[in-house]
Amino acid sequence: MLERILISAASLTIGSICSRILCDGGGKFFNWVQAQGSNPEVIINRAAEQYAWNYAKRHGMLKVLGMREPVPLESVYTAVQFLDRDSLSRFQSIEDLEKAFREQPGRSFQRKNSKKIDGLKVANEKQYLMVLGGPGAGKSTFLRRMGLEALKGDAGQGTYIHECIPVLLELKNFATGELDIAAAIAQEFRICGFPSPEAVTEKLLEQGKLLLLLDGLDEVPTKNMDVAIHQIQDFVDQHDRNRFIASCRIAAYQHNFRRFTDVGMADFGLEQIQQFITRWFQSEEDIKLRTAQRCWNLLQQPEYASTKELAQTPLLLTLLCLVFDDSQTFPKNRAVLYGEAMDVMLKKWASEKRIQRDPIYQDLSVALEEMMLAEIAYVNFQANRLFFSQREVVGQIRSFLADNLNAPKHLDGEAILEAIAIQQGILVERAQDVYSFSHLTLQEYLTAQYIDDQQLIPQLVSEHLVHERWQEVFLLVAGVTRGGADHLLLAMAAQAKTFINTPKLRALLQWADTMTQDTASDLSAAAKRTTALFLALVSDRTLNLARILVPSLANTLELALTLANTRTPNFLYQPNTPARAALPTRALAIALTQSTPARLMGKALAQTFTQTFTAELTRLGAFHDLTINVLVTRLRELQQQAPDVRHPPTAHQHFHSQIFTTWFTTLKLDPTWISLSPKEHLNLDRYLYANWLIVRCKQAAVRVSPKTWQAIETRMLKP
Repeated sequence: MLERILISAASLTIGSICSRILCDGGGKFFNWVQAQGSNPEVIINRAAEQYAWNYAKRHGMLKVLGMREPVPLESVYTAVQFLDRDSLSRFQSIEDLEKAFREQPGRSFQRKNSKKIDGLKVANEKQYLMVLGGPGAGKSTFLRRMGLEALKGDAGQGTYIHECIPVLLELKNFATGELDIAAAIAQEFRICGFPSPEAVTEKLLEQGKLLLLLDGLDEVPTKNMDVAIHQIQDFVDQHDRNRFIASCRIAAYQHNFRRFTDVGMADFGLEQIQQFITRWFQSEEDIKLRTAQRCWNLLQQPEYASTKELAQTPLLLTLLCLVFDDSQTFPKNRAVLYGEAMDVMLKKWASEKRIQRDPIYQDLSVALEEMMLAEIAYVNFQANRLFFSQREVVGQIRSFLADNLNAPKHLDGEAILEAIAIQQGILVERAQDVYSFSHLTLQEYLTAQYIDDQQLIPQLVSEHLVHERWQEVFLLVAGVTRGGADHLLLAMAAQAKTFINTPKLRALLQWADTMTQDTASDLSAAAKRTTALFLALVSDRTLNLARILVPSLANTLELALTLANTRTPNFLYQPNTPARAALPTRALAIALTQSTPARLMGKALAQTFTQTFTAELTRLGAFHDLTINVLVTRLRELQQQAPDVRHPPTAHQHFHSQIFTTWFTTLKLDPTWISLSPKEHLNLDRYLYANWLIVRCKQAAVRVSPKTWQAIETRMLKP
């Protein structure tokens, strides 16, 4: 609840406005109160204090998604941003949408260059404001917060600059009959003890001293919508000295409010997500345990990129905070988390908002609807399409209903799509008659559900194993398969083997297996073989750094570290760069690129191998200590002979050759094994990536047979 000092400031604000408007100079209200034998100002101040308390109790607390206790809205409120009119403009085609999404970094459907403006600033500037957004985007929270700021006034240092009394009306309450706004306002004053509430309402409206917060235009029953819009328009025209902020789900808005400026709720950015998390975990215990920081740090890890995508929506960010609060982590099986997100959007949010259910839901069950959405998700993801026309999705809905014997045949495809877009927000209209899923994560989750339901794992593996666009789908299939992921993992392992299809590639794997046998290390045999293979690739002077070296090295090392369950060594990757997209350090790049001028080699080359690689390899323990020690000794001896800039290029070239000769000889590595063709390099990269994905799927699975995994890991990276 608001602190008492805030209630006091709010009541002073309301009392000051009412006393000045209603009592100064006498008038009907003043005379009416005096006739009752009462002091007008005392009555007004008492009623004003009650009004402030009522607003704080009804609209100043937040309790959603089964929270154990309500929390003050101000304690978790994060400043919102709006998209300006240009950012809400329509795209010319689906192709434009696809291009815009794929050209921007990250996984957000919001355009990178969308101009954002501060929500409070807009509310202060615009007398008539229509706030648009999807379900759970924070529209209602914004309206409630503006009411709190108006209540504070100057005495409470409120940030809303207009002297107004806020009145919040939830339009869903006008389910039947006419929308009598004046009567609803008078009722708000009546329950707080204002005498003659109708006269109070009339006078305040006449003087333009009300901030009308009309929440949830989309929640008015469809049959009453036209009447409600007409009555709101008439009321605004009649009382145009007052200020109005209305909210509506964007899918339900028809752009028919003449005076209103339309703004869209922007997705939360990283700063807002972090601020929300910090505000959420602010108890003494959470501050002591640094819960907020741990939650934020976890979301920054590359494997939680898809989870962080959900955090762009306030409702689903609330879900993430509740999940983390319960277990102090996020589920390793992300399918569980995304399933909860779907449950929130399909059932819980509509239930908590008490939206009158559309008649279509009387026949279309949640289970049936989820199956239908899964089919839409899969068909479009398979076609590499994130956006689809209204005609196409309506056709898919009709086809689904026609092909299901137990599905209701009388339902209309357009009505189903409209209900899903308005009430649930799982499908979102991104442009005129163009839809997408609200989050790419949800499309991937539903695609995985469809693959599991339809037993399409063989097709998934044969067609998409090495396509990184399908990486999240593979992980989610492993998570949703309740009967165990053995079938998926075995199919992936068999497909991965097909890439090792030349004598050189088989010789490389045989060398890695031989060099790492019987070594003293806690690493698995597969992790040791992967580390050895990484060392072999480092030696290849024929690699093209930009096109081949980076994927091959990154995939090899990432597989080794995933198998070893350890973090990427800092010496290999630049800070704040995902492992699969990272470049080797400058010293390593200089050492390995044949096109680099020989004069740039010198001591940096030897130091890279002796001080960096060898120390890390010793720590991993993939090789016999004797082998590593001999390599270190020989490289250090060479280091003393390193030429400097005064020596001719031939001296540097000779030194370069000595380094790699020493490397090959000590490690018993035949240079011809790593002189791979571009096609062999590509297949090796695919093989390593596939094995890395196998390990990740094993980690994400609900159930895996120990026997199955032992067989897969034993054969991993062996010829």
